[in-house]
Amino acid sequence: MADLAFWVAVAVMLAGVAVVLWQALRRPQQASPSDLRVYSDQLAEVDRDLARGTVDPAEAQRLRTEISRRLLEASRAEAAKPLPSAASDAASGAASHSGTDRQLVGPLLVVGVALVAAVVFYARIGAPGYPDLPLASRLAQSDEMMRTRPSQAAAEAQLAAPAPPAPDAEFAQLMTRLRAAVADRPGDVQGLELLARNETALGNLAAAQTATEQLIAAKGTAATAKDHAELAELRIRAAGGYVSPEAEADLVRALQKDPKNPVARYFSGLMFAQGGRQDRTFLLWRRLLEESPPEAPWVPLIRAQMPDIVYRAGVRYELPPLRGPTAGDVADAAGQSAEDQAAMVEGMVAQLSGRLATEGGTVEEWGQLIRALGVLKRQDEAARIYAEAKTYFDGQASSLSFLKEAAVMAGLAP
Repeated sequence: MADLAFWVAVAVMLAGVAVVLWQALRRPQQASPSDLRVYSDQLAEVDRDLARGTVDPAEAQRLRTEISRRLLEASRAEAAKPLPSAASDAASGAASHSGTDRQLVGPLLVVGVALVAAVVFYARIGAPGYPDLPLASRLAQSDEMMRTRPSQAAAEAQLAAPAPPAPDAEFAQLMTRLRAAVADRPGDVQGLELLARNETALGNLAAAQTATEQLIAAKGTAATAKDHAELAELRIRAAGGYVSPEAEADLVRALQKDPKNPVARYFSGLMFAQGGRQDRTFLLWRRLLEESPPEAPWVPLIRAQMPDIVYRAGVRYELPPLRGPTAGDVADAAGQSAEDQAAMVEGMVAQLSGRLATEGGTVEEWGQLIRALGVLKRQDEAARIYAEAKTYFDGQASSLSFLKEAAVMAGLAP
């Protein structure tokens, strides 16, 4: 109904504009005053100037003489014109109207094309039926959306993430002992660090959050920016990539302790993107991307998402080219034979693959394995690992973007 009202209003306005233009173009031009009237007015003006004292009498007399001469010539020319007949007036009027009609065709055609083009253009890119959305309103909507967004518990409850794979019996027994030991000594910093790390590796993100919270409490003021950033990352992973208010609080604490903490900067940018503030995301991620080494785990994540962020932020920006290996990397590789290099890579791949299969791991480790298999030209195996990783991180948007970037670098077509 709103769309119909909009287009009716557009049609009425177009019709009104067309009528006004038509009347304006058809209106006959007003005849200019005759020369006799002009010269008479000029004589009167000379008399007024003389009375005001703006011209002297001699100059006034000269002007009167010149104007009177022109007035006399104009009177003679006017008297010499033949009087028009009624027939000639009618013919002249008809010719005038005919010429006017012909002159109207071009302007009206241009106006018509412009009006049609405007309607078509607006129908394609406009939003009929929707109100204006100025910048102040958009910012207010973003602030309101951030203020009322779901909590960590609500986000985790809605996610319904699949249960993590069960560890082998020996490792499960070790974890049972570790949990019992930490429960007996809740202030043991080393025990809490070990518990948080292993719960994370197992995919028990809720337990990992609890252990990290206890670790930060045990450290007190000695808790580092890294501790707070790791807790925020655990919350975000548990919520499927969503940055909750609780995770935001952890990110703020991390940045208060270390404004350069890269993990907190990356997830802060992600939070702003989720809240519709891609302009702030762009500022955070651009600096982080340009300051980070190419092997940093957040670099491919930023590169994969930055084109959309740039578009939505309304800025012009081109991703910097990927940098190659450092001089130290080249020197280290040059000191090994081709067989030694291949054996070293194979050993690293086998070790990483075995650990991920039995213990699980972070998304960065899965991406590292996929890229390494691509280097070894084992694309079939890389594709299988990529499929497993997508299942493992299902529902986690940022992790899936990271894995997709790794697959592309491995020569796959995900």
